[in-house]
Amino acid sequence: MFRRKLTALDYHNPSGFDCKDETQYRNCIVWLEDQKIRHYKIEERGNLRNIPSSDWPNAYHQYLQDLNCPFGGEQRPESVDWLLGLAVRYEYGDNVDKYKNCKPLAASSNSDKAVDHLLNLDGNSPDFKAGVTALANILKIQRHDDYLVMLKAIRILIQERLSPEAITKASDNREGIPVALDKHVLGFDTGDAVLNEAAQILRLLHIEELRELQTKINEAIVAVQAIIADPKTDHRLGKVGR
Repeated sequence: MFRRKLTALDYHNPSGFDCKDETQYRNCIVWLEDQKIRHYKIEERGNLRNIPSSDWPNAYHQYLQDLNCPFGGEQRPESVDWLLGLAVRYEYGDNVDKYKNCKPLAASSNSDKAVDHLLNLDGNSPDFKAGVTALANILKIQRHDDYLVMLKAIRILIQERLSPEAITKASDNREGIPVALDKHVLGFDTGDAVLNEAAQILRLLHIEELRELQTKINEAIVAVQAIIADPKTDHRLGKVGR
């Protein structure tokens, strides 16, 4: 998950890094701050460098806050990936002339073909994860471990609820007919006039929904009959059939 970014940063053991190993994990964070990110002054890195300390998680949590990281220390893979992405950006910023003329590893031989930018989407990018998380929070979508699954859920919600067609349909309010509640018998008494009135309204709304459902059922029946039943009348035989 982290190998490519660690390799780009010249980390000493990109293939063997294990985020679940506490010692490797803490050492990597300190290395990133000392060598790449350098957010703190050297004299301010003492708590973060004190890897054996039981207070290290608090120092790391404060470090993430100071960097405005969208993830907390308890979200280990996400926070490490975000820090790696930040380090890569700083590394590029420090060596623009070195990297700006780099050629892609695999250039397309057919330049006439349209490029699908989604094919180049990096699901492990911290910017991608932060963006998907922010959208999910705004749209009140439950979080999932797979950010691509979250993105798919966001797409479905936007298509079904926020597309121009959906908005137009939702804003197309139908004018209702005033109903006198006192002319409709509830059939039971709750002992409270307000509750009785609310129950009458709910019953009328339910009846309206049932009518809409029945209309759709009738439309479905008619559509099916139009396909499977198309009798032709032969007046000479005096009967219906083919």
